[in-house]
Amino acid sequence: MKKICVIGLGYIGLPTATMFAVSGYKVVGVDVKKDVVETINQGNIHIEEPGLSEMVKGAVSKGNLKASTKPEESDVYIIAVPTPLTQDKKIELKYLKNAIESLEKVLKKGDTVIVESTIAPRTTEDFILPILEEMGFDPKKDLYLSHCPERVLPGQIINELMNNNRVIGGTTKEAALKARKIYESFVNGEMYITDATTAEMVKLMENTFRDVNIALVNELAKISKKIKIDIWEAVDLANKHPRVNLHKPGPGVGGHCLAIDPWFIVEKAPEKSKIIKLSRDTNNSMPGFVVKDIEENLEKINNPKIAILGITYKGNVDDLRESPVLDIIDKFEQKGYDLGIYDPYVKNFKYETVSLENAVKEADLLIVGADHRDFKYIFPDKISELMRNNILYDTKNILDHKAWEKSGFKVMKLGGYNIKNW
Repeated sequence: MKKICVIGLGYIGLPTATMFAVSGYKVVGVDVKKDVVETINQGNIHIEEPGLSEMVKGAVSKGNLKASTKPEESDVYIIAVPTPLTQDKKIELKYLKNAIESLEKVLKKGDTVIVESTIAPRTTEDFILPILEEMGFDPKKDLYLSHCPERVLPGQIINELMNNNRVIGGTTKEAALKARKIYESFVNGEMYITDATTAEMVKLMENTFRDVNIALVNELAKISKKIKIDIWEAVDLANKHPRVNLHKPGPGVGGHCLAIDPWFIVEKAPEKSKIIKLSRDTNNSMPGFVVKDIEENLEKINNPKIAILGITYKGNVDDLRESPVLDIIDKFEQKGYDLGIYDPYVKNFKYETVSLENAVKEADLLIVGADHRDFKYIFPDKISELMRNNILYDTKNILDHKAWEKSGFKVMKLGGYNIKNW
């Protein structure tokens, strides 16, 4: 039976390692954080993901999954380390470089190496291969090297790891076929074979497509405010067309994919990726748009307090990566506003978080920043009694606005007005 070593035990690495472990492989997961290693070896998890806790506990108890701070000799090595942006919007490859170099003492001819980390086009050919060559390998003859990008949504990772289709890009056809054989142990979806550079580009294209389309509707939201129509109603009606499927507007774009991946394409061809860059700039401008919109409604209130409900980049998860709400909070902090921050999913945050009651107490405006399902069950009457001024700004359009209006709230939606008098 093959032994698998997974480098990086974050939102992708740990679920992936666990899937292989419950499929019967002996798996060692590697992470540089000692507390993460200790947590996993105790059968616990350090991230929130439905269904993962039980699977990790079972895999560890059976001896199929263990964690370590150093790689062990294996047959398959899967790299799932972060590839964040640098300050100048370039891909940061130091974690990937460290991960590959950490294999020097254990990697041998005939092994399979799979990179799951999201990377810019030609990173496998132009960056990874030279490192392996310096380690004494002919990567296309001695090893089976592939890029197999993940395609999962936080909150649904286990289901999507099993059932989503996958693209596997090999540096050789044999490498791609080897990788596909390994993933067949738990992937029910289709697996498509291509070269590594195409696989790199496919992952970026998928997320860029979504980012560009979100930028379109966010731009329309700004225009809708100017011409005084409800963008949410307009989107709903436009989507009645059989060939139109507009996205929803929002306070910006977050997460480890959409807010980052398009920049990898821009980096490779800045002179040709004008639409992609403009879309990124548009989505990055939304926190500022929200702040300005809110300030216009606080002009006549002395020393206003703002309550913020939900700070994650999407609903029902604890994931703060690239969350636009954090940018909104920073902008308010810089302006000296009194803030009450509440998020039932987030345990550690650089600013103080409080209970719902304390967040809204004596507040003048309430912002819904994340579409947590919990917020739909908040009673507006109780919130009204605690607040000083009853203004609701729903960036996600998730609440029952008629119920909030009945409780005395002035309801605002991002980029939305309803001026109908008939």
